[in-house]
Amino acid sequence: MYLDALGWNSFFQSHWDAEPRGGLVPARVTEEQRDAYRVVGDRGEMVAEITGHLRHIAQDRSALPAVGDWVAIDIIESERKAFIHSVLPRRTKLSRKEAGRRAAEQILVTNVDTVFLMMSLNGDLNPRRIERYLGTLWESGALPVIVLSKADLCPDSSIAVSEIGVAAPGVEIHVLSATAGIGVEQLGPYLGPGSTVVLLGSSGVGKSTLINCLVNAKVQKTLEVRMGDDRGRHATTYRRLFPLPAGGLLIDTPGMREFQLWDAAGLEGAFDEIGLLAESCRFRDCTHQSEPGCAVKRAIADGVMEPERLSSFQKLKRELEYHDRRKDVAAQSELKKRWKRIHKAIRRDSREKL
Repeated sequence: MYLDALGWNSFFQSHWDAEPRGGLVPARVTEEQRDAYRVVGDRGEMVAEITGHLRHIAQDRSALPAVGDWVAIDIIESERKAFIHSVLPRRTKLSRKEAGRRAAEQILVTNVDTVFLMMSLNGDLNPRRIERYLGTLWESGALPVIVLSKADLCPDSSIAVSEIGVAAPGVEIHVLSATAGIGVEQLGPYLGPGSTVVLLGSSGVGKSTLINCLVNAKVQKTLEVRMGDDRGRHATTYRRLFPLPAGGLLIDTPGMREFQLWDAAGLEGAFDEIGLLAESCRFRDCTHQSEPGCAVKRAIADGVMEPERLSSFQKLKRELEYHDRRKDVAAQSELKKRWKRIHKAIRRDSREKL
């Protein structure tokens, strides 16, 4: 495949030209499984692994390749294998807080143009979860688009569209059924040549089914819905990039049980009406709780804004503030460890000179 068909553009070319690359060539990461990779470039697709030097200089896991990244590789032709020497700067990046107690960033995908945020109309619909995702997506640099799947299992989707529209103002919403072939054509404008789209959502919302429909082949395993509740089951276990017949690129992701925000920068975009109302509050540092002259509370009292929107905003803000405190502690701990390693190396060098 030619590089431009894989999403290569002037942004990546300028960074490639900014420093000497020796005999290295560019390629895009299409798959990652426990530090084993697949990459694709002008010389086709092949397995790859990162060099020891790249692993050594990486400050943390987020500095290593992720699906969607452009990387500089050295190809061993006889083995159809590549070594990844460096990761090019990312044009867009979708991250979340790593699952568990550790305050660390987990990069899901990079260099995507559009995010299809998927929810199913037969039981997965959750406006609060939409707000949580959008708190990250608005900061990622990619365009969020909401896809409500399994329309064939919902006799009237208009109520759901209205409800989601309140939680996601300004975001395009598309209703479809990949199984029945209903509404899939609406997604065509996002999937033009060289464009990259990622599917994001819980397990069982139909991501794999939609990919098979768009690729026009059974490239992803799908599972039947559970008996009794019409809910789908987890089918995808790792992130993978697929080329589409129309020329676009689609990345499938495993369903996520939790999605904790990593960066606060996108939160205001997800709740922009609260920010606009806050400009009319009597106090600049209004918390929208019990202060007099609060324009946000007045909007709720007048029925202009739902109280659930404010509650969700305040909950996510508290969560981010907590994570920020944890990040500071983790950074200080890592700094101490680094200086310990430096001092140990200095003492070792001094002994060797004696």
